[in-house]
Amino acid sequence: MGRSRKTRGAAAEAVVEPVDGGLAQLVPDPDRGRAWTLLIDGAPQSHVDLDDPARLSFEYQRRLGHVVDLLAPPGRPVHAVHLGGGGFTLARYVAATRPRSTQQVIERDAALVQLVRRELPLDPAARIRVRTADAREGLAKVPDGWADLIIADVFSGARTPAHLTSTEFLDEVRRALKPSGVYAANLADGPPLTHLRGQTATAADRFAEVALMADPAVLRGKRFGNAVLIASALPLPIAELTRRAASDPHSARLEHGRPLLDFTGGARPVTDLRAVASPAPPPSVFR
Repeated sequence: MGRSRKTRGAAAEAVVEPVDGGLAQLVPDPDRGRAWTLLIDGAPQSHVDLDDPARLSFEYQRRLGHVVDLLAPPGRPVHAVHLGGGGFTLARYVAATRPRSTQQVIERDAALVQLVRRELPLDPAARIRVRTADAREGLAKVPDGWADLIIADVFSGARTPAHLTSTEFLDEVRRALKPSGVYAANLADGPPLTHLRGQTATAADRFAEVALMADPAVLRGKRFGNAVLIASALPLPIAELTRRAASDPHSARLEHGRPLLDFTGGARPVTDLRAVASPAPPPSVFR
C-alpha cells in the first residue's frame, strides 16, 4: 500500500503508510487542530500535539513526563537518550520543558522515522538527533557517562524485544548514564505479571534504587496494561513521584522499597541467555 492522505475541507484525515514494523496510521485528533495519534498495525504508539508538545495524552507518557520533570530543577537542560522513537513525543516534551537539552533518539524503523519527520516535523531549533539503529546497538555508541536520562520505549509487534530485557542490556544503560542519571522504561504485561516481576528484579539487580508506577489494576494482575519502571544509582524523588502519579487524571500507584521487593515474588534477574520478549497484549486491549 502506498502513501495515502486525504483532506475534507480544513480537517485532515488519516495518513496511512507501510513502515518496516507494519502498517502505520497517523490519525488526527478531532479535538485539537494539529494533534495526531500514531498507530502501528492498529496498536496506539504515540500522541503528538504539534501546537503544544508539552501536552502528554497517553497515560504512560504522562508518567514518563513526571520522571523528566523531576530529573533536575525546572528548565535545566539535560542529555537524554530515547530508545524507540514512535512520534518522538517524549523528545519533543523534553525540548519544550527543558530548552537547550541535547537528545538522541534511536529508532530501528527507518520508514517510520521518515514518515514522522515528514508529517510531524521536529522543531528545527530543538537539539534532537535521530539515529536509525537497533536500540541496544545504538546505545552502545553513546559515550560513557553521557546521559542524564535514558528512556526505553521499544516495541516490535507490540512486544518488547528480548535483548532489551536483560542484565547485560542494563549494564549498557548504566555505562551510558551519568552517576546521577535515571533510567525509565515503558513496560507492558498482564496476569500473572511474570514479565513485569522479572523486569523489576532485573533492574533491582543492577540499580540501587528502583520504583514502579502503574494503574493499580495492572499491579494487582487484574488486566493487561503499561507500567513505568524507574531506576537510578541515587535516591529517587519517591514522595513527589507518588503525589504526581496519584493526582493524574488516570491515577497510578507507585511501588518502592519493601512493597516492590514483595511484588517481585522471588523472580530472578533476566540474563541474555534467559531473555524472552514481553507478552503480546490480548486483542481486546485495542478494541
